[in-house]
Amino acid sequence: MISAHPISPIATQVWLVIEPVDMRIGIDGLSQRIQHRLGRSPCDGAAYAFRNRRQTRVKLLVWDGTGVWLCQRRLHRGHFTWPDIAAITHPLTPTQWDWLITGIDWQRLSAPAPAHWQV
Repeated sequence: MISAHPISPIATQVWLVIEPVDMRIGIDGLSQRIQHRLGRSPCDGAAYAFRNRRQTRVKLLVWDGTGVWLCQRRLHRGHFTWPDIAAITHPLTPTQWDWLITGIDWQRLSAPAPAHWQV
């Protein structure tokens, strides 16, 4: 299980897809993106999270063993924190996922201390 908020009984990993998507895209379109752009199977046991450009909406695509779930979350204020990296995807830990879906900057969980900071 990924988090205290169960995604799926069999999802072992959440992958953030870095590139924003049009939120009108449904299960088939997102599954095609996973297959063609990521080179993965949407039925590989992982959950795939997609975001819109404004980072106010997230769609999660996950296979549960018999079918595909597509869940959406929208923040009314603020935005979801997404990594600014050149990679296509980024894996999240269960704790990072919990922070992300609440709109908290999950990247601060492992922020390194400033090298030259003194009291």
